[in-house]
Amino acid sequence: MIDYVARRTLATIPVLLLVAIIVFSLLYLAPGDPAAVLAGDQATAEEIARIRATLGLDQSFLTRFFQWGGGILRGDLGVSVFSGKPVTTLIAQRLEPTIALTFMSLFFAVLIALPLGVLAAWKADSWLDKGAMGFAVLGFSVPVFVLAYCLIFIFSVQLKLFPIQGYKPIAAGFGPFLSHMILPSFGLGLLNAALIARTTRAAMLEVLRQDYIRTAQAKGLSTARVLIGHALKNAAIPIVTIIGISFAMLISGVVVTETVFNIPGVGRLVVDAILRRDYPVIQGVILLFSLTYVVVNLLVDLSYVLLDPRIKL
Repeated sequence: MIDYVARRTLATIPVLLLVAIIVFSLLYLAPGDPAAVLAGDQATAEEIARIRATLGLDQSFLTRFFQWGGGILRGDLGVSVFSGKPVTTLIAQRLEPTIALTFMSLFFAVLIALPLGVLAAWKADSWLDKGAMGFAVLGFSVPVFVLAYCLIFIFSVQLKLFPIQGYKPIAAGFGPFLSHMILPSFGLGLLNAALIARTTRAAMLEVLRQDYIRTAQAKGLSTARVLIGHALKNAAIPIVTIIGISFAMLISGVVVTETVFNIPGVGRLVVDAILRRDYPVIQGVILLFSLTYVVVNLLVDLSYVLLDPRIKL
C-alpha cells in the first residue's frame, strides 16, 4: 500500500512541472508585446520598459522561469500589474466564495446523481430509466449560463425566493450566506449530476449482472441492502473517478457561474484579469486551478486503495 501511494504521489511531480512550464509560457505566447498592450497606446518608452521589467520580459525565458518557480516554492505568485498587490493576497481574498460554490455544487451533484443512477440501473429500460437518461442528455446539452439565467428568472424574478445576484460571507450569518449560494450551487451541481448519474447507472448495471448479486437476492436480502451494501459498494471505483472528473468540470463552471451571479470569487478574479490583461494574476489563478485538479486526481487514485484492497498488491 505504501509503495502504491508513493508511486502515485511521485507521478504528480512531472505533471506539476509541465503545468508550471505551460502556465509560465502564457506570457511569452501572448500576441504582440504584452508590456506595450498593458501600457496602452499613449504610453512612453519609459513606461513600457518599466512594465517589461516588472513582468521580467527583459530577461531570458529560463532565467525568468527559475525565478518565477522559486517564488512559487516560497508561496510568491508575483504582483498584479493592475492593482500592485501580491497575487496570493488577491486570490486569498476571493477563495471563500469559490470554495463554498465548488463544494456545495458537488454536494448537490452527488445528492441528485447517486440515487438517480442507482434507481435507473435497478429499473433498467423502464420509464424511470429513460427519464433519468433523458435528464443526463439534457444536462450535457445545456450550457451553464443558460441554466443559470433560467433559475434566476424562475426562482428570483418570478417566485422571489432567492436573491438575483451577489454574495454574503459566512461571517455575515449562515442564513444570508445560504440564500445567496443555493441557486448558483444547485444550477452548477445539476449539470454535473447528469454525468455522474449516467456513469453510476452504467457501473451499477455491470455489477447487478454478477453472480454474487443473484446469490444475495436468493438469500432473501432486501432490495435496499443488495443495491447499496453489495452493488453500489462494488461499483464505487468508476463512480468515484467520475466525481473527480466532475470536480474538474466544476472548476471551469465556477468561472461562468460566478460571472452570471456576480459572486466575487476566484473565477470572477480571472475574468477581470483577462479583460485587463493582468498576466501575473492570470498565471496565478490558472496555476491554482491546475494544482487543485492534480491534487484531486491524486486523492481519487489513492481512494482506490480503500475501495478495492486488491490494488495494494
